[in-house]
Amino acid sequence: MEIMPNSGVIIRYSEAFKLKVVEEIEKGHLTITEAMRLYDIKGGATIYNWVRKYGKNHLLKKIVRVEMKDEKNKIAELKRQIHDLESAVASLTLHNICLQSYIEVVEEGEQLDAKKKELIRSKLSPSHQIMLEKLMPNTRKSR
Repeated sequence: MEIMPNSGVIIRYSEAFKLKVVEEIEKGHLTITEAMRLYDIKGGATIYNWVRKYGKNHLLKKIVRVEMKDEKNKIAELKRQIHDLESAVASLTLHNICLQSYIEVVEEGEQLDAKKKELIRSKLSPSHQIMLEKLMPNTRKSR
């Protein structure tokens, strides 16, 4: 589909037409540029998209990267290091979560212990409270 500039006209090509153009290009009868001129196809990417969709893709430009052997080894080593670091971060994150959970549990336990001690004290008679304080000096309630 193409939109003609300033005309509001939309051009739609049939599947048969697209296949014919791609076939002519793949057989070597036309280049993509020649097909654009011959069939008055304005969109630069239109035929490339047809070749991708209907063709064998061997006519599309490909990027080939040529590397030295030590470059490949370096890239593989860097990828391995990234993987190791990501694993270490995940491990430390889990360890941190466990420690934070442990601290929360301990703090909750201390709060419960203080509440239990206060409840026990409130049920003791004044004379029993004094006796408890003598036996367990660390259990004195703060005043």
